[in-house]
Amino acid sequence: MAFISMKNISKTFHGIKALNQVELSLNYGEALCLAGQNGCGKSTLIKILSGVYQPDAHARIQIGAEIYHKLTPEESIRRGIQVIYQDLALFPNLTVAENIAINTYRKFGWVKRQKQREIAQKAIESINAELNLDAILETLPIAQQQLVAICRALAQNAKLLIMDEPTASLTAKEVNDLLDVVLKLKSKGISIIFVSHKLNEVMSVSDSVLVLKDGNMIGKYPIAEMNEKRLGFLMTGLEIENKRLEPVDFSQSPTILEVKNLSLKNQYQNINFSLRQGEIVALTGLLGSGRTELCLSLFGITQPDSGEICVKNQEIHFKTNRDAIANGIAYVSEDRMTTGLIMEESIHNNIISTVFNKITNRFNIINQQKSYTYSDKLIESLKIKVSNSDLPVNTLSGGNAQRVSIAKWLVADPNIIILDAPTIGVDIANKEGIFQIVKSLSQQGISVIFVTDEIEEAYYNSHRILIMKKGTITHELIPTQTTEKQIEEVIYENAQ
Repeated sequence: MAFISMKNISKTFHGIKALNQVELSLNYGEALCLAGQNGCGKSTLIKILSGVYQPDAHARIQIGAEIYHKLTPEESIRRGIQVIYQDLALFPNLTVAENIAINTYRKFGWVKRQKQREIAQKAIESINAELNLDAILETLPIAQQQLVAICRALAQNAKLLIMDEPTASLTAKEVNDLLDVVLKLKSKGISIIFVSHKLNEVMSVSDSVLVLKDGNMIGKYPIAEMNEKRLGFLMTGLEIENKRLEPVDFSQSPTILEVKNLSLKNQYQNINFSLRQGEIVALTGLLGSGRTELCLSLFGITQPDSGEICVKNQEIHFKTNRDAIANGIAYVSEDRMTTGLIMEESIHNNIISTVFNKITNRFNIINQQKSYTYSDKLIESLKIKVSNSDLPVNTLSGGNAQRVSIAKWLVADPNIIILDAPTIGVDIANKEGIFQIVKSLSQQGISVIFVTDEIEEAYYNSHRILIMKKGTITHELIPTQTTEKQIEEVIYENAQ
C-alpha cells in the first residue's frame, strides 16, 4: 500500500485552474522530485497536502488506510507531513535544542528542560548529525540550520518531509552532506518530496519525478528513465540546447571598468580585473569566496580599505550606492524578495523606483503618462508576463519577478549591470530567458558582471570567467579555450 495517494486534485483561484485533476502517489521511503516551471502548480499541490489550501470538490487523499477529501494543517501534521520551506521558519534567538523540541516539551505550561534536550539529542542522533544543543541558532551556518529544521520535523514524528529548494544556499560539500542525510531518512522509511530547480542534485537521490505543466500532470517517471534534457523538455515543451557564446575580440573596445589592488579586510584582497564595453564576465567560485562582497563595493554599498575603482579611465570613490548609480553602475541583488524588490508594491512602481528624477516635474509630482511609458516599454522588451502592471510583484512567478528586478535598473540606462546570482529560484525556461536578456544587453553595449555558483551557467553565458577563492581572484578563463570539467577542477582544487 502506498503511504500517500492523491487523486482528482484540482484547485481554482478566481476562475483560473491552478491544478487540474492531478494525481500523486508516494511509497514509504520514496524520494520524489516535484518538477515544473514557476507557476505550474507545485506550491499549490504542496499546500493542499499540508492542509493550507482546500482542494476543489471530488478530491481524494488517502494517507495509510484513512481517506480524506481535504486536510487541515493540524491533521496533516498529525499524519506525519512536515514542510521545510526556504526560510526554514526557525527561531534565531533560541538554542538548537529549543528549536528542535519546540512543540514537544511543554507540560502544564512548564518547560521540561531535560526532556527537551533528550528529544533534541535523539533527533540529531537519528541522522548522525553533529549539532551543539546549546548553540544559538543565528550563530550557525545555513547548512546546520537546515539540519535543525530536519531534526525538528523528525521530533514531530515526520513520515513525509517536503523540502522547498533545499540546496539553494549551500556549498557543494554542504549539498553532498544534505543528500547523504536524505539517504539516511529514506533508509528509515521516511518519504521525501523535493521542490528544486537544481535538478542534477535532487535527481541523484530521487527515485521518481512528477512533472507538472500549467497546472496539469504531465506524468510520473522513474528517475532511471530521466535525464536533465528530457526533463527540461517535459517541463517546458522546448528543446533547450546549451551553446557557448561566440568568441569576441574586445581588445579595441573601450575599458568601462578597471579595478586595481582592491581590498577590504576579511572580505577580499588585491582584486585586479577590467571590463570592456559589451563584455559579459562571470564571477564564480564556492560560496563564501568573496564574490558578493566584491560586488557590493563595486556598487558603493561597502567601501574598500585600499585600491582603486576606475570608471571610463577615471578613478571614482564611491561613498554610497548613489555615487555608483551616478556613474552608470546598476546592481541586481541576489535576494530579490528582501533587498531587490518591494514585493507588496506594484510592478510599475518597482520598475520606476530608480528614475524618479526623470519622471517628476519641478514640484516633484510624477508624470503618470511618462512613468507608464517607461515601465510598459521594459515589460514588453523583457517579456514580463503580467496582465496589469499595477498588480503587486508578489503575484508574479520567480522568473518574472527577477525580470522586474532587472527592468528596475535598465530603466536607469546603466553602462554596467551587476547580476548577483540572477537565476536562484528560477525555473529552466526562465533561466534561459534571463540569459537571453544578458546577451541582448551585451549587444547593446552594456557590460555585464554576473555572479553564479553554477559552472554550466558561467561556461555557456560569458565571454570570460573569473574564479574567486578565499577573497582573491585566482584564475581567468575563456570558455572557448577550456572545458566545464577544467573549470570545475580549478574551483574545487584544494577546497576544504
